[in-house]
Amino acid sequence: MTRKEFISAGAAFAVSSALDAASAFAGNTDEIRAVLLHMGMNMWGEWLAPGEPKIAGKRYTRDEIYFSEEIWNRTIDHAKKRKFNMVVMDLGEFVVYPSHPELAVKGSWSADRMRAEVRRLRSMGLEPIPKLNFSATHDQWLKQYHRMVATEPYYRVCFDVIRDVCEIFETPRFLHIGFDEEQMEWQRRNVVVNCRQNELWWHSLYQFIAAVEKQGVRPWMFSDYGWEHPEFMTKCPKSVLQCPGYYNEDVQGYVIEKMKPCYQPRLKIFIELSKAGFDMVALPTNWVSPKLKESGRTENSDCAAELVKFCRANVAPERLKGFLMASWADCKNTGAFQLNCAGIDQLADAMESAR
Repeated sequence: MTRKEFISAGAAFAVSSALDAASAFAGNTDEIRAVLLHMGMNMWGEWLAPGEPKIAGKRYTRDEIYFSEEIWNRTIDHAKKRKFNMVVMDLGEFVVYPSHPELAVKGSWSADRMRAEVRRLRSMGLEPIPKLNFSATHDQWLKQYHRMVATEPYYRVCFDVIRDVCEIFETPRFLHIGFDEEQMEWQRRNVVVNCRQNELWWHSLYQFIAAVEKQGVRPWMFSDYGWEHPEFMTKCPKSVLQCPGYYNEDVQGYVIEKMKPCYQPRLKIFIELSKAGFDMVALPTNWVSPKLKESGRTENSDCAAELVKFCRANVAPERLKGFLMASWADCKNTGAFQLNCAGIDQLADAMESAR
């Protein structure tokens, strides 16, 4: 599907429906203060077909969930305590999807159990938003369909799962579709390299946008494709909520003019998205990259404060819808709990001091 076909097929109507659904959510117009929490973890690692040999040193997908309900609940309670109003739930293999139970692993939650958790979060004043990453770099949770990207069986499964999730979450305001890091550089060490490029990438993105909007839900995506593809600003529909992230992972700081030219697009994209008319939720982290560690840093404690400050100064207020903290930690153990809570604290402090 080309962009022209996408529009002529009724995208305008779908966009209108999605935006109506967004504005209708309990009259929620508050600035988003959200945390990204991982329930599924099979977005990083190699998926093996039955009978294929493992290769030493490779990380593989798990055949059971990696999750502690106690750690999850404590993290949720902390987010509530720090006055967060949204939880983005990275699902992956964590749910037994009614249309495709073959994607589940040992311990995956039933649709009813997930629906009950969604309602519990809403009762706490936390808006539950589902995330399903459809980037070919992070879709190992799709099991065998991960190797069928952009084929008819792949689309059928993905769109079925989108429908399932929108039903389980009772028509959420947004559905985060990921779509990040789908470049060769992120897969160069993989056993199977599988990337969409050029017009196929756009064709596939339009298919996913249409599938989400068909459910009356607004798509939300990572924005890093725009770093190296300036056509992103004109080819991506404005109905898609953007999620640009900047972590200072390469120790470049937060002043564009002082950054190496190859890294400048990572901060410039916030300004470019704003000027192009995109709504966005900015993505800071407290994750410590290898380069930060090499520089002597044992924590990344200033990213949220610096990114909030940068966005307040450079993004049009009507386009900046809020912030999403991504600690990139699981919900399984005490160390991950501490990292997630530290991230929540850093974003809460940054947003409160910037008021």
